[in-house]
Amino acid sequence: MTMLAHHHTPGAAPTIVFLPGYRSDMQGSKVLAMEGWARDRGQAFLRFDYAGCGESAGAFEDQTLASWRDDALRMIDTVVEGPVVLVGSSMGGWLMLLVAQARPGRVVGMVGIAAAPDFTRWGFTDAEKATLAKEGRLEQPSDYGPEPMVTTLPFWTSGEANLVLEAPIAFDGPVRLLQGQRDAEVPWELALRLADTLRSDDVQVTLVKGGDHRLSRDADIRLLLSATEDVLIACSSPSSC
Repeated sequence: MTMLAHHHTPGAAPTIVFLPGYRSDMQGSKVLAMEGWARDRGQAFLRFDYAGCGESAGAFEDQTLASWRDDALRMIDTVVEGPVVLVGSSMGGWLMLLVAQARPGRVVGMVGIAAAPDFTRWGFTDAEKATLAKEGRLEQPSDYGPEPMVTTLPFWTSGEANLVLEAPIAFDGPVRLLQGQRDAEVPWELALRLADTLRSDDVQVTLVKGGDHRLSRDADIRLLLSATEDVLIACSSPSSC
């Protein structure tokens, strides 16, 4: 079994579990800001690296959406106890929904940051899909470093097998979705579609007019912390979670 690097801060329940985006890790500015905030308020917090990412073992190109979902489930099942609030960034927002479906008795609230569910369906051109089918992998320029962004055919196939927006999402807890309107990777309209697909009535979408995909400016992070606190307050009411 692949060893997953993680850092768990004990504290009050529910535990906040941060799910990074594609090719991201647990050292990002948002996750570290959240960890410090949680520690200051005595809230339990877990951050970790998926297999093949950051400090965790494994080869990145061997992983799939389903295997990273299983990494998140393993962390929740073995590292923390009791209820959890998931915070998912970009692809982590897709994993957040899959984890909530797999552990309905554990997940009590969710916060999405430029959540990108089903991006294998809308995030690739026909030409890019043809390259994936023919060559088994796709390399694209990355805005986040000199190395290209690599997508493998197994990852894409796994995504197509785990779509979540095709039918109502059976989740009734509080959900807060943060979305930049200048996001070049995730269309802001997707946040509205996700909100509509979730069964819960306690779903709020915040559109950040000048926000990009990262939403990592100081004001964005303050907004993230406020949204997370809002979910925690909602979860303190038995009728809400």
